Amino acid sequence: MPMSPRSHSLIFRFRRALLWLWQQEGTPGQRARGFAVGVFCGCFPLFGLQTLLGIILASLCRGNRLLAAMGTWISNPITYVPLYWANYQIGCFLLGQSLNFEEVNELTVSSIWNQGWIFSNRLLVGCTFVGGILGLIAGLTIYSLLTNQFIIRKYREKHFN
Repeated sequence: MPMSPRSHSLIFRFRRALLWLWQQEGTPGQRARGFAVGVFCGCFPLFGLQTLLGIILASLCRGNRLLAAMGTWISNPITYVPLYWANYQIGCFLLGQSLNFEEVNELTVSSIWNQGWIFSNRLLVGCTFVGGILGLIAGLTIYSLLTNQFIIRKYREKHFN
């Protein structure tokens, strides 16, 4: 059965992405650590600082800094709302109930700060948990792709023969 043009295009893009990964500097472990750290940092709502934080953490754990910056793209204008909503919900599950909003006429400055602190705690716990899980999955996936003997053999046959 012949491949559809769309599936051929997806396979072509996957191969190009894999080739790009192969061309990055560092060992497969360094590349995987860099990407994993980037995905972890991308799960936090630190708009504008995610890439910088990813590069710093990749440097600290001897990961590839370019792949760390790329990994932070897990959060982008399309994924912000679903990602942070899921992070908040997971934080609520891990820490207990969600916020109980008070009536507007009963709000005080103290209760507003308390509500903000509760919301922030749940969001950050959820971001840490989700970021850790997604970072681990991303790092293991990249590492397994880069160390797969079948893929290595095909790459060497195509580029060194």
